[in-house]
Amino acid sequence: MESILLKIKRLYPEMGSSERKIADWLTANFQEIIGLSINELATRCGCGEATIVRFSRRLGLSGYQELKLKIAQESANTAQGGVLGVESTDSCYDIFNKRIRDIAVALENTKTVLSPDEIEKAANVIKDARRIVIFGLGNSASIAVDAQHKFLRAGLDAIAYCDNHMQAIAASHLHKGDVAIGVSHSGASIDVVDALKTARETGATTICITNFGESPINEHSDIVLNTRSDETKYTILAMSSRIAQLAIFDAIYTYIVMHSNKAAVRAIKDAETALHSKKYIQN
Repeated sequence: MESILLKIKRLYPEMGSSERKIADWLTANFQEIIGLSINELATRCGCGEATIVRFSRRLGLSGYQELKLKIAQESANTAQGGVLGVESTDSCYDIFNKRIRDIAVALENTKTVLSPDEIEKAANVIKDARRIVIFGLGNSASIAVDAQHKFLRAGLDAIAYCDNHMQAIAASHLHKGDVAIGVSHSGASIDVVDALKTARETGATTICITNFGESPINEHSDIVLNTRSDETKYTILAMSSRIAQLAIFDAIYTYIVMHSNKAAVRAIKDAETALHSKKYIQN
């Protein structure tokens, strides 16, 4: 069943300015609506109560009360699956189990906000690209490098840039037929956003992988691939969001291999042959 957030994203282009205020507020404050009256929500969104009713009906609901009910149900489902807080009394194995649950929830939530059309477009654009550059900084740097590794094995011309100066230089040298991918959980990393902006100005197709919601990176991306992960104060390395990003890249890589007329399969075999001497042979 399609989630409320995914419906909001899908129908957003059809909404008027007042309805978009509600959509933007809900995206940023999803669970807060549960305790609000329709009048209180109208005040926070700067719109009338009739607009909230119209917004609810656009989502296929009878009105505001059903909207609150659906959001409460989705929030409860997330909590049951849920992001579990780490306690000081937890053993390391307890924490491991909680992290597995967090990651599972992040992957399920990502499934509700990742557009099937957008990831299909991204996979085909990357498959046919003349050159692929991937930008990532901080926590996202390892994701960019992993994507480079996958695409190179599939025989694609791909390189990851994890230095902000190199990102700016590489972006300025792209052309039509090239693809630039920006990875940023927040969607607000200045250097990654600026690199995508530059890449788009050169004629390259731009793709971002970012957490669901309005963010600066969306404005400079031709294709937006959303994750949905609520990181806690303990997850400094943003493991849940990184796993979701890795899953998106892995799906794209697998799609490319399956749709490359055996060229990618040959490239993978060639790579394995080249790497054979790098491993100890076991009897």
